[in-house]
Amino acid sequence: MDGMARESTASETTITVTGRSEGPKRTTIETAETEFVVGDASPLEHLLGSLAACINVIGHLVAKERGMVVRGLDVRVEGDIDAARYKGGETDSRAGFGSIRAHVTVDADADADALADWMAEVEERCPVADNLDAGTDVHVEVERT
Repeated sequence: MDGMARESTASETTITVTGRSEGPKRTTIETAETEFVVGDASPLEHLLGSLAACINVIGHLVAKERGMVVRGLDVRVEGDIDAARYKGGETDSRAGFGSIRAHVTVDADADADALADWMAEVEERCPVADNLDAGTDVHVEVERT
């Protein structure tokens, strides 16, 4: 997660990505250091994948800080969604996931209590989980070219 910032103050960083349409179901995303394509996997799968990746990154960071050896870490993330809203159907459901669950399997030199403490800190420090859980304000503006 290091190196993604474009603008920073002492403690706050603005992370910017730019999406360029390559067609109705394909977008090239440019970041500060790389680019990737959303289209092979859906944007919803990328969102769930972002949570899995963040748990992985923060999990290894917290483990290193605690002196915990992690030999393997797998994260399965699943989300429940009513697709009717984003497909234009009649529904009272929201457009996004109603529920997201992550299941972490870790091979580490730690007992059950240490793993529970480790996971609690990972959850607390994971910015993707925080954004999903805290209802972050999203503002979208449009301009004509």
